[in-house]
Amino acid sequence: MGVSTENSPSSTRRRLPRWVTSFGPQIIAALLVGVALGLLAKYTGHTAEAPNGLGTTLATLGSSYVALLRTAVVPLIFTAVVSSIANLRAVTNAARLAGRTLLWFAITALIAVVIGIGLGLVFQPGAGTGAAQPDEYTGNTGSWWAFLTGLIPANVLGLQASSTVADTGAVATALNFNVLQVLVVAAAVGIAALKVGPPAEAFLVFNASALAVIQKVLWWIIRIAPLGTVGLIGNAVAVYGWDTIGSLGKFTLAIYVGLALVLFVVYPVLIKTHGLSVRQYFSGAWPAIQLAFVSRSSVGTLPLTQRVTERNLGVPRAYASFAVPLGATTKMDGCAAIYPAVAAIFVAQFFGIELDLTQYLLIVLVSVLGSAATAGTTGAVVMLTLTLSTLGLPLAGVGLLLAVDPILDMGRTAVNVAGQALVPTIVARREGLLDLALYNAERTGDPFVDDSGTTGPVDAVPAESMAMPAR
Repeated sequence: MGVSTENSPSSTRRRLPRWVTSFGPQIIAALLVGVALGLLAKYTGHTAEAPNGLGTTLATLGSSYVALLRTAVVPLIFTAVVSSIANLRAVTNAARLAGRTLLWFAITALIAVVIGIGLGLVFQPGAGTGAAQPDEYTGNTGSWWAFLTGLIPANVLGLQASSTVADTGAVATALNFNVLQVLVVAAAVGIAALKVGPPAEAFLVFNASALAVIQKVLWWIIRIAPLGTVGLIGNAVAVYGWDTIGSLGKFTLAIYVGLALVLFVVYPVLIKTHGLSVRQYFSGAWPAIQLAFVSRSSVGTLPLTQRVTERNLGVPRAYASFAVPLGATTKMDGCAAIYPAVAAIFVAQFFGIELDLTQYLLIVLVSVLGSAATAGTTGAVVMLTLTLSTLGLPLAGVGLLLAVDPILDMGRTAVNVAGQALVPTIVARREGLLDLALYNAERTGDPFVDDSGTTGPVDAVPAESMAMPAR
């Protein structure tokens, strides 16, 4: 005799509203909580020199979250780049297509960084704060030669060690990594694996498995971002007060104006220049753009980005399987072009440091070449650190800007993913590979359904699907 479950506790248990469990509202709530706790810490006597318990807790929470992100950067970049290069095995005229893809990555990054520099100079987001320069800042300036020689790997992991001696005589050693060097090593290993052929197959299979595991770990880290947000914004408010909040507000506005210009002006111009419909591009890529905005992860959005690029935009699968994964780690017009340009100018203005023409040119160089050093979840952190260190600006600006990073990262990631779908489409069009019938087809179906055998286009994401999907 069957047991009825109609009135069982599990069937009558009240579920939380979807907006409560969705990622976007959680981030907004975390920002509000962080501001409130930061103000409470500040007005109960917290300062950088004399921290209290609440301020210390907020600082620890924020720094711990950043440490988790940094831990995953190196393995993510290495495995993702090797995997992308390995996918060239299935592509005809692989070298030509790879070169064209990287060229268009650079062209769009150049346009985006110029827009970012222009907005930084117009908005002046960090001007007038009167903040003192950090003690460790010695007036260093950027160097072309130092940047170029920094591309040469010091060791296979791109690691650098620095030691400090405390007053007690204890020695503390910290490990840092040069992301560009990690990229150079990964690219060399991936190309070597292609050249070796069948003997390298086991290594490539292992690398693909490692990438899947790392992505899962990164997803866990992304899910606790609201906690990190509370600590980062709370610590910024507690240390700097309302002046910082006002400056960060102007900074956020400048970033979003730049993102809008790239997404809704630059990309449509490129699409029309290649004789394609702007409406069809956005209707085709929009499912991935929407998910990217909510998830804040190019890598997490990668499966959907590749799906819509193939089935909506008509890019051949053999080419898309190379270009889209490569773009998820190296094509970051939001994180690696607009953001570091405006951020570098903000940090310089915030601490009263004048930038010269050479440093502005260095911002362009770092953004165009350094975009290849970004990762699908922490690209902005990596690029900000890389840009500030190349220009010789105080790295204290990293922690300051991370306070509003979750809000910025939504728009940045949406633009990143839009570009990751755009470039393969443009290259396929120029090479005569684009399926125009599929590109211009009506969008039908659900992009989240596991229909790997389907070849037809998929529709835009319904509003109720925009809660974070399980990974």
